[in-house]
Amino acid sequence: MAVIEEVTTKSFERIGSHSHIKGLGLDENGKARFMADGMVGQVKAREAAGIAVELIKRGKLAGKGILLVGPTGSGKTAIAMGIARELGEDVPFVQIAGSEIYSAEVKKTEFLKGALRRAIGVRISEERKVYEGEVKEIKINKTRHPFNPYVEIPESVIITLRTKDDEKTIRAGREIAYQLLEMGIEEGDVIQIDAETGRISKIGTTKEEEGLFFKRKVNLPSGPVLKIKEFTYTVTLHDLDVANARGNIFGLLFSTGAEISDEIRQRVDETVKKWIEEGKATLVPGVLFIDEVHMLDIEAFSFLARAMESELAPILILATNRGRTKIRGTDLEAPHGMPIDMLDRLLIINTEPYKKDEIREIVKIRAREEKIEVSEEAIEYLAELGEKTSLRYAVQLLAPASVLAKGGRVERKHVEKAKEYFADLRRSIEFVEKLEGMLS
Repeated sequence: MAVIEEVTTKSFERIGSHSHIKGLGLDENGKARFMADGMVGQVKAREAAGIAVELIKRGKLAGKGILLVGPTGSGKTAIAMGIARELGEDVPFVQIAGSEIYSAEVKKTEFLKGALRRAIGVRISEERKVYEGEVKEIKINKTRHPFNPYVEIPESVIITLRTKDDEKTIRAGREIAYQLLEMGIEEGDVIQIDAETGRISKIGTTKEEEGLFFKRKVNLPSGPVLKIKEFTYTVTLHDLDVANARGNIFGLLFSTGAEISDEIRQRVDETVKKWIEEGKATLVPGVLFIDEVHMLDIEAFSFLARAMESELAPILILATNRGRTKIRGTDLEAPHGMPIDMLDRLLIINTEPYKKDEIREIVKIRAREEKIEVSEEAIEYLAELGEKTSLRYAVQLLAPASVLAKGGRVERKHVEKAKEYFADLRRSIEFVEKLEGMLS
């Protein structure tokens, strides 16, 4: 049981690489706006992804998937996340790299089973005692990781919720702090917190839409903050697998990574089916995004091909930056390093390198998301660097430039200094080749 304590009367925000993505940024006719929902450029790819979303909603993509093909840093992950966001706010989005399946602890097929089940949600509704309101203030206290002193982890949180008629400040522990970080909860969001289990559900936001980032606009709740209300939350099949394996239905936040037996999975499936028949739950197929898909071997491709035929299969989105290459585990060379029978099941969407004006806008978005003030001259210089090197390099220079500016306004000189300290890929290769030439 989660410990939540009401208390009598610095905001914290989690910054992820794609935390600004809220959708595909399409208008009502399916045409891509140049900049919307956190997306910039890639007009053709985003419109193609919008068509794929419509196919998914109509049930026309069953047994098939999507393959995103383009150079590194061309927005493949952003488009995959945009597809998930278009399908719904609580739709699970699971991202893995192809190389992750090669583990000494877990078999390849077991790892993929877990990933597939993490991408299938179960939306549950029940009458619960909940804290509901707009987040007025939130402060997450952090401490050193017990095993790694260089890493900080959440320890507790103090959060103030308000309605039209009431306001409460509550103190909660690590489990709730982790959820707040994972969900990107910020001031102005309207949330529900289960008073017994500590599970959080995000309802929307009371803030006005700013055009670039979209959240569902809701009114400020009325009545007391603590109330009896229907509480809707989404867990994944993998969450339920872990909870059953550990014998604790509420212990979903810290998985041990151990293999889960097929008997437990079958028991979970039967329970979920019963909930659905009784009207207590609905199934929410999510998105499984596998980057570097050319790193999968022939056995993994065979497993995924079978999994795609399942009634419970999530939407499978794959990505690669390779042309013709060998299928891992064979001597066969194939397009994108994938078996032809797998490619025949996929809609292929190409992504192109970002142009300078697109890089400029993305840098602005990331600076705003990370709350870094950047001068126009510095943004222009970063856009030039991004065009010559890569988008990722330009974005990565924002944080060190902010440190050099001592938290103040980032100017071009700060970016130039950061560029001296941190090399892009081309300069790094030239540096090593020069050293090798000196030693030969």
